[in-house]
Amino acid sequence: MQTYKDLIVWKKSIDFVLEIYKLTNSFPNEEKFGLSSQMRRAAVSIPSNIAEGYARKSTKENAQFLNIAFGSATEVETQIIIAKKLNFINIESYKIADGLLNEILKMLYKYRESLYK
Repeated sequence: MQTYKDLIVWKKSIDFVLEIYKLTNSFPNEEKFGLSSQMRRAAVSIPSNIAEGYARKSTKENAQFLNIAFGSATEVETQIIIAKKLNFINIESYKIADGLLNEILKMLYKYRESLYK
């Protein structure tokens, strides 16, 4: 039986959470409850909502949770840009996180579209 843990998009989003935690560990202490916390919460929301949607009985409910995951992904995308502009992360770290996030966004879109085929 397949579970949400078998979904590639869920696995990649877990990897993304780990990347965000690694990145935010180097943020200034005064950001502990600011940008760092917001980025972590938004990142954790992505795989959490994929899992919750997968567990729902209807396609409509699953799609709604994928919409929330997509929204969280775009939220953290904005926060990564802000972190780069504030020089909290270097360009290489930005490219890694942004690249992984773009993969996730594409996969979420395709997954959501596949629900209605």
